[in-house]
Amino acid sequence: METARGPPRVKNKAAAPVQISAEQLLREAVDRQETAIQKPTQRFADLEELKEYQGRKRREFEDYIRRNRVRLANWFQYAQWELEQKEFARARSVFERALDVHPNNTQLWIRYVEAEIKNRNINHARNLLDRAVTRLPRVPKLWYKYLWVMEMLGDIPGTRQVFDRWMKWEPDEDAWNAYIKLEKRYGEFERARQIFQLFTAVHPEPRTWLKWAKFEEEYGTGDMVRDVLQTAIQTIAETLGDDEVDERLFIAFARFEARQKEYERARAIYKFGLDNLPRSKSMALHAQYTTFEKQFGDREGVEDVVLTKRRRLYEEQVKENAKNYDVWFDFARLEETGGDADRVREVYERAIAQVPPTQEKRHWRRYIFLFLFYAIWEEREAKDIERARQIYDTCLGLIPHKKFTFAKIWIAKAHFEIRQGQLTPARKALGRAIGMCPKDKLFKEYISLEQKLYEFERCRTLYEKHALYNPSNCQTWIKWAELERGLDDLDRTRAIFELAISQPVLDMPEVVWKAYIDFEEEEGEYERTRELYERLLEKADHPKVWISFAQFEINIPEADEGEEEEEEAEERPISEEAKARARKIFERAHQNMKDRELKTERASLLAAWQEFENMHGSPEDIEKIQKQMPRKTKKKRKLDDDTWEEYVDYIFPADDQQTSNLSSLLAMASAWKQTGGKVVGDD
Repeated sequence: METARGPPRVKNKAAAPVQISAEQLLREAVDRQETAIQKPTQRFADLEELKEYQGRKRREFEDYIRRNRVRLANWFQYAQWELEQKEFARARSVFERALDVHPNNTQLWIRYVEAEIKNRNINHARNLLDRAVTRLPRVPKLWYKYLWVMEMLGDIPGTRQVFDRWMKWEPDEDAWNAYIKLEKRYGEFERARQIFQLFTAVHPEPRTWLKWAKFEEEYGTGDMVRDVLQTAIQTIAETLGDDEVDERLFIAFARFEARQKEYERARAIYKFGLDNLPRSKSMALHAQYTTFEKQFGDREGVEDVVLTKRRRLYEEQVKENAKNYDVWFDFARLEETGGDADRVREVYERAIAQVPPTQEKRHWRRYIFLFLFYAIWEEREAKDIERARQIYDTCLGLIPHKKFTFAKIWIAKAHFEIRQGQLTPARKALGRAIGMCPKDKLFKEYISLEQKLYEFERCRTLYEKHALYNPSNCQTWIKWAELERGLDDLDRTRAIFELAISQPVLDMPEVVWKAYIDFEEEEGEYERTRELYERLLEKADHPKVWISFAQFEINIPEADEGEEEEEEAEERPISEEAKARARKIFERAHQNMKDRELKTERASLLAAWQEFENMHGSPEDIEKIQKQMPRKTKKKRKLDDDTWEEYVDYIFPADDQQTSNLSSLLAMASAWKQTGGKVVGDD
């Protein structure tokens, strides 16, 4: 029995020496066609045979239509076949019957009309289009087809009549634009103006008026453009109100006047629009007015326009919501650019008077920045130090410190006093902050200040208070230990580290242990470092700890090389004793992970062990660890919600061997039991 063969394999994938193009392939395919498989050509011997063929085909089409009259493809194929037979009357009959079934189908009307046009039956096509638009006056495609036919025939008056019929139905803007383009093509600009009048009455949108103004600017006079834009503004204002006039009309009007060198007219139009439109609806108008003043006005006028209009905007916004502090920020910056100190103070005083309504910290977060910006401005710009100090005190008096506080305010106050050379008030501010509402940031800033002043006793006191306030903050213990180490007090440093690792709760205990271990290692206390690793393994038996322990053993220098330079120590060969110590740690870790059946951790440990042996071990050691490396396999397990998930499992060669040995023993025991206790092989 033959086996199924797969697709043939391509042995040589190199490019052929002679390249063949697609054009050549097609040409050869046509030239080499066999006449036996070409499409047969049907020939008719006489008229009777032709009539018989036509009758058979018509019966087939009629059967198709009787089975499914709704399917348009049957009608289209039938009509197309009749057209190919030059039976135009029959084709019209098919189309008319189809229209009885689908009188509102646009595609059917278009195919019918195109068939008449293709066969040069223009009058029939026009009659059909007239029927179509009468039947479906809301279908633009039929109107466009009708207009195209009339214009192609050169019947421009008839085209206008069709457009007039269509415009009575008030179509969309594209239809009006097409009518206007027709009149522009034949130079009938007065007719185009009349169409624009009807167009703006049906669609009184600003863009319609702007199109009319652009038309008049291109084909009319300046007075006509002004009349159009003035009429547009008056009409919309009378219909919808002065506030509803679109700013684009004012912008277009003013730009036109600027192009005509009528700058005063343009300025008057801009001002009229800004005075009558609300700020929310005149942003672009204000931007254009500013640009206009930059081009044609003086500097003072530009600045005054910007400040005045922006000031009015901010006044409207703060009236709507006085607690919107972001608006107050922008308002104050605007007045700062103006250079009027009294206005700046007035804005800041009005802003800080808007105290948040509730004692929730989220409502105060933006509010306190008003005091910060105000105090900084008084200090740097106004040079009023006492007023700045008063602003800080006022802010600290308003904040409900029993519920929440802001460290940035206390720190800003302290920095302010330091810049003024007042060290005692700065210390008092930070001390008061720590006493009323201690925070990690306040302790950190106070300690940094005292370190810069070399007041190490004060730093110790602050670290003690910080540790009592938040003993779980690892960075506090580490920074404290670094301070003591910098002062060469190693016993105090160790005591601080011991206190840190003995805390019941730490936010990042691994960081403290690492800092302690690094400290002992850098000081050359290798026995202490080993003890720390052993203590750490009692609390966190993690592969990373074991790997770090092994790396530590490798990096311990020999006793006679302790005084070598660091660069030479890095290049020295690792002794066999250090390798043995590291290998022993790896073995302990591996046995520990194996006993606890931690497969993932065991695999990661073996990977680190293999890397160690590849770098420092002998070929026998490398082969030994290679035999212990696991292989990955994918398995599925059932979850609590009766669903299955796929996970990665590790299979270790040693465990697999033990499992196979156990299976053999069980098999032998089963065989012994079946033989009634006899040894297999006995007679």
